[in-house]
Amino acid sequence: MAHVVGPEVVKYACTCGLLKSISSLYFCRYCCQLRCGFCVCHEVDSHFCGKCCENLPSSEARLKKNRCGNCYICPSCQQELSTRIGSKGPSNPEDPKSTPKKMYYLSCLYCRWSSRDVGIPDQSAATGGWPDRENVNANRLQEIIEMYKAMVLAEKQQKEKDKKKQRGKYLSYTDRTGVTAAALRKRIGLPVDIQHSLLKAKPKEPEPAIAKEDVEDLPEELLTKPVNLTEVTTIEQRLLQIDLQPTTVEKLFPVHKQLSIKRSLRCRSCEHNVSKPEYNPNSVKFKIQLFAYYHVPEIRIVTVEPLRAGRPSELIIKFTNPTQHQTTITILSLVLSGDESEVKEETGDQPSLPQEKQPPSLSSQPSSLLSLSSRQPSITIKPRPVSQEVNADVAIPSSKVILPPRDDAAEYDDSGDTHNIQDDPKLVVWRKSNKAFVKLLVTPKQGLALNSEIVAGFTMQHIYTNTIATTVENREPDKHDHNIRVFLTLGNLVGFD
Repeated sequence: MAHVVGPEVVKYACTCGLLKSISSLYFCRYCCQLRCGFCVCHEVDSHFCGKCCENLPSSEARLKKNRCGNCYICPSCQQELSTRIGSKGPSNPEDPKSTPKKMYYLSCLYCRWSSRDVGIPDQSAATGGWPDRENVNANRLQEIIEMYKAMVLAEKQQKEKDKKKQRGKYLSYTDRTGVTAAALRKRIGLPVDIQHSLLKAKPKEPEPAIAKEDVEDLPEELLTKPVNLTEVTTIEQRLLQIDLQPTTVEKLFPVHKQLSIKRSLRCRSCEHNVSKPEYNPNSVKFKIQLFAYYHVPEIRIVTVEPLRAGRPSELIIKFTNPTQHQTTITILSLVLSGDESEVKEETGDQPSLPQEKQPPSLSSQPSSLLSLSSRQPSITIKPRPVSQEVNADVAIPSSKVILPPRDDAAEYDDSGDTHNIQDDPKLVVWRKSNKAFVKLLVTPKQGLALNSEIVAGFTMQHIYTNTIATTVENREPDKHDHNIRVFLTLGNLVGFD
């Protein structure tokens, strides 16, 4: 059986051609299309620490190198360090009433590493003050960073000058006459090499690295004493402190915890949000949560007969309606190439789509929503065909399946369903609430090898009810047909006809 977090035996085709499970897809209500993780733009909303839940602005997070200033992780096992309380002798040993002083140190509850192991002194306050090791090459690294920043700024200014030359217009009198600023200064008696107050001085270039011929000799301990691997740091421990790269365990220092982010996902076609979390780091809720699992009918495999080449096998799948509106499902034949496998993006230079190919929900929306949904896309998604090979044919039924709206109370009601739906007994095996079990016939193709994986597919057409216009105007929700290509992994071939 296919579960939401289980094996991906039921996959849906995204508009870009990739196959994903329903739990990995998003549904844009403005485009009325499925979107995967590659069809959306990822935007960082906020930075926060996962331990102390402190929000940091992006400028401060960049200044602190995306690290929290109060929380630490273990340099040995990369787990979070906790503050432990230790006791210190009384300040006045001769006074019997003097109490011991509390001292705090960092300790890892997983590998038992502590700050006392590397000689870090205990602190009198639990909120911090832990010393950090200084990098001896910090000044040189800062000089190199400043030099590269100046190079980037100079390239940017040069590009702007080239753009001004291409315009062919004189922006000032000196550009038209050819008289430079240096010549004007010389004519009025000012020094030529004077610098404007708003211009920044060019940073000093760092000294080039020079190789030395005299190298320190290796210590004799490396050749005489056996190597104790427990005292040597691993590659992960060294890369965790890339600026110091300690070689022995005694030089490991606590590492500031890396910040986490909350990101929002935006559709690349219409630039509307499909997922936006709450700003509060303690909250796990979403302001916008357009997951496909809540808008598209879910398909699960219930049973399948043994698959033999050239012989039809019975397949029972379950359809579940997650929405609050009734929908009708029609099973159509699968089309791997054509209009369905292309991602149609409208831009200002491209001609608009015909009226019959546009989603009815966009044409019937109010003008305020049409102006938002017709924005020019930031990135055009190139069409890609589906690369999945289908080696089984599905018998397309002639009747449709009606799914009632979702009712949470019906899951615990055994009195029976009140929906009076006349189903085709050859298609619908059993139904309850918003679920329906459908029987299909699957025939693997001839010439397949034994134990080969069988993949079948069909196009599911369901009626989607768009409720966007109801929030702006007092009108009925729009309905239109939405086609989705579904691929089922049924198992291995067990025999021949």
